[in-house]
Amino acid sequence: MTSKIRTLPKLLAHAVLCVTLSFGMLASGSMRTAFAADCPGHPDALGTSRTLVVDPREHPRIGTMQYPETLPLRDHEVVLSFDDGPLPRNSDRILAILAAQCIKANFFLVGEMAKSFPEGVRKLRDAGHTIGTHTQTHPLTMNKMPIERAKAEIDDGIASVKAALGADADKSLAPFFRIPGLLRADAVEDYLASRGIQVWSADFPADDWRHISSSRVYDLAIQRIEAKGKGILLLHDIQARTVAALPRILATLKARGYHIVHVVPATPDRPATPTEPQQWQLHPRSENVAISHWPVIPNFVSTNADQLAAPAFSYFDASGAKLLLFPLPKTAPWPRDWPVPVADTASTLAIPARSVFELPELPRLSVESFALLAPGPARMTVTESKPERAVTTVGTSHFEHAIRGKFRSGHGKRLVVSHHGGRGTMVAHGRSNAARRRSGPARHLAQVRKRSA
Repeated sequence: MTSKIRTLPKLLAHAVLCVTLSFGMLASGSMRTAFAADCPGHPDALGTSRTLVVDPREHPRIGTMQYPETLPLRDHEVVLSFDDGPLPRNSDRILAILAAQCIKANFFLVGEMAKSFPEGVRKLRDAGHTIGTHTQTHPLTMNKMPIERAKAEIDDGIASVKAALGADADKSLAPFFRIPGLLRADAVEDYLASRGIQVWSADFPADDWRHISSSRVYDLAIQRIEAKGKGILLLHDIQARTVAALPRILATLKARGYHIVHVVPATPDRPATPTEPQQWQLHPRSENVAISHWPVIPNFVSTNADQLAAPAFSYFDASGAKLLLFPLPKTAPWPRDWPVPVADTASTLAIPARSVFELPELPRLSVESFALLAPGPARMTVTESKPERAVTTVGTSHFEHAIRGKFRSGHGKRLVVSHHGGRGTMVAHGRSNAARRRSGPARHLAQVRKRSA
């Protein structure tokens, strides 16, 4: 009996363990069933990876094409957004493509289109997509129209979409808005923010409103998504080229590991997804990467410091020196000369003597010495002549480059050598020292003749 009592706790523990495992298996099985039920008949569908809940009042403007913030997406997450619908012939085909892949998207409807095709608005609601607005008439002048007219476009567009949704319009319509053509204006954005409506721009468009092929739409969408890695893709559900490109875009996103995120507004029963401020930046700065922008140094105010401390005279060695003290002028002394008063002559600084700047007189080359320097067997003689100017020709050589210039002979005459057509010409002219001493105007010229040896 005692042994049976001792084994009873073990039996109870084993039973609890079995029950726990059974509930775990049932729970996991139910989770797998729920996951498969997300896209019945399409096990390889891209699907919607998660739902992001945002508060429009906390982040009133998103999309890096125009604003510093965008949705707080993870890497390789994309939000699909469609403008300008509903237009049944193309919007219904877009809905079918999204349904086949079990994807939820965000739509921005034009008021006139909602008024013309209210059934298309309700199809979006019934399929679980998020519905926003896109003005009443889609004007491409929101950036310059009067604010009262812009308010009317916004309010009328909201009213038209609500009328199409019916009784549960307030619950079905999200406070999301996209400005037509992304032609933003501060007054328009301020008005939307005052109403608690979030302005959506985008992170990359596919340019599907242009007259381009569906292949080009696909290329632009994929290239721009890959360039940024995540963000909001802007498309138009009224375009046939978008209908043709969308299946290929979704297939490529799945093949490259991208995930689709569905965005809904926060409500009292559905709080916003917890996020950090840096997550609302497309590429937030990492603390591991150094940046070159240093913080601004603040202006500090020191207390009880009327002036900076100055060094005392005792800090300096004043032996053998005198301090010059004289009043400074009220105006600058330049450019006029201003005598600096000194206490006495002994206080002035010494100046260099005149002899420091004198240069020794260089020896002068006489005409006879100059003739001896001539190359080859040539000899030069100097003769005095009465004519005002006498000229002799010297053979051309490297020597004549050395004698170009002015020289003075031993008798005080100045020799000038010039060059004419390949031959050197030396001219001696000017007054001798003796002639300068005489009062008469006579001049002595020296003529140098070249003789062969």
